[in-house]
Parts: sequence; C-alpha cells; structure tokens
Amino acid sequence: MPQDSDWTRRKLDYEPPRIDTSKAHSARVADYLLGGKDNYLSDREAAERLMKVAPGAADTVRQNRWFLHRVTRYLAEQGIRQFLEIGSGIPTSPNVHEIAQQVDPAARVVYLDSDPIVAAHSNARLTRSPEGQVAYILADMRDADAVLSAPELTGTLDLGLPTALLILSTLHHLAEEEGHDLVRQYVAALAPGSFVALSVATRTDDPVDIVEGAQATLGSQGIKVLNRSLAETVALFDGLELLEPGVVPVHHWRPANSDDAELRIGLYGGVARKR
Repeated sequence: MPQDSDWTRRKLDYEPPRIDTSKAHSARVADYLLGGKDNYLSDREAAERLMKVAPGAADTVRQNRWFLHRVTRYLAEQGIRQFLEIGSGIPTSPNVHEIAQQVDPAARVVYLDSDPIVAAHSNARLTRSPEGQVAYILADMRDADAVLSAPELTGTLDLGLPTALLILSTLHHLAEEEGHDLVRQYVAALAPGSFVALSVATRTDDPVDIVEGAQATLGSQGIKVLNRSLAETVALFDGLELLEPGVVPVHHWRPANSDDAELRIGLYGGVARKR
C-alpha cells in the first residue's frame, strides 16, 4: 500500500490564497490540453480559444511532458538522486518521482507551484516509494530565497549534492531578464555536478500569425507568455555545459522515436551540467 505523501504531515505557515475559478490558469489550461479533468470552465474556454489560433497547442503540451519524462529518466540513469521541479503543474502520471524512483527507489523529489489547486491535487495524489522522499511547496518561484530555505526543500534535498533542477514551460511567463536572473539564482544554489533542464516558448518555428494569436489569446485570459528566440534560450544556460543535442525543439531532444519529428512544437528545450 503506498505511503502518504510527506507533506500531508506538514502545516503551511500561511493561509492559501482564495481561488478565482473565473480566471484561467496556465497549469489548468495545460491539464485540459493533456486530457485531464482538473480544470474549470475558464480554463477550458481559454484552451479551446488557443487551439483555434494555434492548432498545435495540445501537441506542444504533450511533447513537453514527454521531454520531462526523457530528461528525468536520463538524469536518474546518470546517477542523479535529487530533483527539484519548479512550475510542476497538476500531477499527470508518470510524474518526476515515479520515473526517478523506478531507477532508484531512494530518489528524492521536491515539486513547486504557485497554484493552490495544484497543491490540493498534489497533496491528494502524489505518493512515494517506501525508500524515497517527496515534498511539495506552494510558493511563487520568483522568491528564490524563500523557496531555497523552505523546510519542505531543506528537509528533503541536500543541495550540497548533485541535484536536477527542472523548469519546464514556466520561464516564458516572466520577463526576459527576470527569467534569466531567476535561473542564475537557482543555479548558484546547486552543487557542481548538478543538471539544469529548461523549456520555454519560442517565436521562431511557427508563423508570426500563430505566435501572435496565441500570445493575444492567452494574454486576454491573464496568462502572459514571452516567446524567446533560439539565441535567447541558449543564453538561459550561460555558465553551464550544454549536453547534446543542445537547445532544440523539445521533441528533438533525444527522442525515443522519430514519429513526431515533423511536428511544429512551440517550445525549445535543453539540458546542461554545472561544472
């Protein structure tokens, strides 16, 4: 019988914000695009509008999820036993800890998201192996100091040991320089031998009308998206050693098969090592 999630025995030191279900949230829009049921009418309407102007939106969300799966398994197979996923979204199995703990049941994972609904579903669903640890932080990723000192993190991960930092399909909700600075803050806290995996929205692989239409559609729902060029995405990895094949559309990063190679996917992704 699976054990209770670690954070079910911990109390948050603040009152969770009220949830305004009349406004779409990126995590719940993604859940709908993945075929999930943990979303509201506002999220479904936003997703349907998005797919009208960007028909490949659902493919992009799925491919980003599969990128996460491949990266997690690869890094676990390289000996990484600690994972911090920022902007984790609503749990969609297999999750990071499920994949990592298949490789080593003692792997430890911390998830972070700012949406209270994500927290509720994570609290209810995510279970760990008997040997491993899993924790969840409800916080704003922009407050890196608070995140890195949170007891859920410090009680689960030892950042003096190599750790995988995963920030997928999240940084494009921040301004360019803010996103760059935030990556630097988190990377500075990692030990040598750690890895960083990022994926961000791109403006170069889709026609301008699709990119601008998607931005306007999401923006009208209060979801800001900044699309980066290839060079701007590569710059997020400054000071790190990019692994092959470098920064590429997420479905081109060490794919399990080539069936989806011709898809237009609006996310660049890459993985790098901290020396």
